[in-house]
Amino acid sequence: MDPLRRSPSPCPSSRPSSPRTPPCEMLGHVGIDAVLDQLKIKAMKMGFEFNIMVVGQSGLGKSTMVNTLFKSKVWKTTLPGLVPPIPQTLQLHSVTHIIEEKGVKLKLTVTDTPGFGDQINNDKCLRPLDIECLQRLCRTVNVVPVIARADSLTIEERDAFRRRIQQNMRAHCIDVYPQRCFDEDINDKILNSKIRDRIPFAVVGADREHVVDGRCILGRKTKWGVIEVENMAHCEFPLLRDLLIRSHLQDLKDITHNVHYENYRVVRLNESHLLPRGPGWVNLAPASPGQLTTPGQLTTACRRARDDSEDGF
Repeated sequence: MDPLRRSPSPCPSSRPSSPRTPPCEMLGHVGIDAVLDQLKIKAMKMGFEFNIMVVGQSGLGKSTMVNTLFKSKVWKTTLPGLVPPIPQTLQLHSVTHIIEEKGVKLKLTVTDTPGFGDQINNDKCLRPLDIECLQRLCRTVNVVPVIARADSLTIEERDAFRRRIQQNMRAHCIDVYPQRCFDEDINDKILNSKIRDRIPFAVVGADREHVVDGRCILGRKTKWGVIEVENMAHCEFPLLRDLLIRSHLQDLKDITHNVHYENYRVVRLNESHLLPRGPGWVNLAPASPGQLTTPGQLTTACRRARDDSEDGF
């Protein structure tokens, strides 16, 4: 088994039981275990939703990477050798598709940022625009940085580039996913520490298959051979795929909903002065990097906010 992969938990948002609430001894079968079957049936009917925003310069292979992640034509790619026109504005562009696998439906929305940083010199590791963008984004969404087109670097260059990016992120307090403050137990801490050591992932995207030694391989064909996207000896795309889809997808959704959105909602309520300035007033400024509110603390704050604003909200 891949060392960075964990089995999906039947209850992704579960947390260790509090020592103040010991388990109650049961005298017989009640049927609580049937809840898992009910959740599975409901999930199969309702499906899931997942939103991804890809940020980066034109020509880095963002569209190809998304297509490779879900092994489908989610986004139209530019033909090789064809330079796309430079957009006049940085207007966001989103597409939504329904992807189904073994009866499980996923409503996927992908948002692109055309023209981001196309006119800025990219000689250094992280540009000031990258730093500013990452600092803002990590306060409101889960950020997973990658090194695009990693096949253009040698192994030594790739590792050195990764270390420089990690140093820059630490220096500028950019807290990317998975955040340390949300590790629920020792197993999560061990697993997520291994992931954090490998971020940013060095990835190669490809949406075409090639025959190699009688096998159909997803990869990029070059003069020297085929770069296999799902081969860890060639790139780290499997780690990115496992993180986003196979092991942490529900955790990404939970943190977005329970932390980032609630944080944003309370801030907006404070700014609009809908909450009375009383004993329960919540003066929650945007969380600075490295100081994200833990789910337990945020739940308490939001409960106080709702109690104080029942008459006005």
